[in-house]
Amino acid sequence: MQTTRRPKVVKTDAEWRAQLTPEQYHVTRGHGTECAFSGPHLAQKEAGVYSCVCCGEPLFRSNAKFESGTGWPSFFQPVDAEAVSEYHDHSYGMHRVEVRCASCDAHLGHVFPDGPRPTGLRFCINGVAMTFKADAAT
Repeated sequence: MQTTRRPKVVKTDAEWRAQLTPEQYHVTRGHGTECAFSGPHLAQKEAGVYSCVCCGEPLFRSNAKFESGTGWPSFFQPVDAEAVSEYHDHSYGMHRVEVRCASCDAHLGHVFPDGPRPTGLRFCINGVAMTFKADAAT
């Protein structure tokens, strides 16, 4: 599914703080992490789209979600190649690949090379960094 990206979303720190809950701000703007098994969407089973809590851009579809056992919603691919951007993260004495929303640079989580087929990737995403909209009933 190819989507058309909007121009980059840029807001002041005060604007982000006014829009987001303290936990959403901590995770998405402060590059934090919610506690394992504590965030929303972990048990979500409905068909639909997960979007960025900061800018509303679609990030992942439910058909790419899988149970990883890690305590965070996990996906094997984003809605399209342009939905997320990746950055090398050397914090905490380890090398990981950080995943951000390509539209607003919100920190979402990390991607690891231990996911299921067809991609072999595990996008481990903070639940508070996303909203969920169920597909319309047909």
